[in-house]
Order: sequence, then C-alpha cells, then structure tokens
Amino acid sequence: MSKNVHVVHSQGEWKVRREGSMRASKVFETKKEAIGYGCRLGKNERLELYIHNKDGRISDRRSYGKDPFPTRG
Repeated sequence: MSKNVHVVHSQGEWKVRREGSMRASKVFETKKEAIGYGCRLGKNERLELYIHNKDGRISDRRSYGKDPFPTRG
C-alpha cells in the first residue's frame, strides 16, 4: 500500500518524503520545485500530498487518490 507524500523543509533544503520514511525521495533547493515533484508523484501513484511551511505546519493538502465521495452531476 502506498503512503502519503510530504513536502518538508529541513536543514535549508526542501524534501519530498513518504510517510514513515526516514530518507527523502528527492531534495530540492526551492519549495516550488519540491511541490512540482510531489504533485507528479501524487498523480502517478494516486496519493495524498501534504505541503508544509518552514515551521512544519501543513499549509496545503492535495488529493490525487480515489475520492470516497464522488461529485454529483
């Protein structure tokens, strides 16, 4: 089962990391680059993407998985 993906700031770098993993999947210089990679990963693997601020708080959440509540119409 796939894990959710997080974009986090650590030691002056932006990292894309799966939940429960100690190591980053990929490291970037900018938040924008990390979000772009995280979005592609989320779309390809149908995951949830959590984007954190430098202070660690979640600033945005994007869902690329199966929505349990499909839209009507």
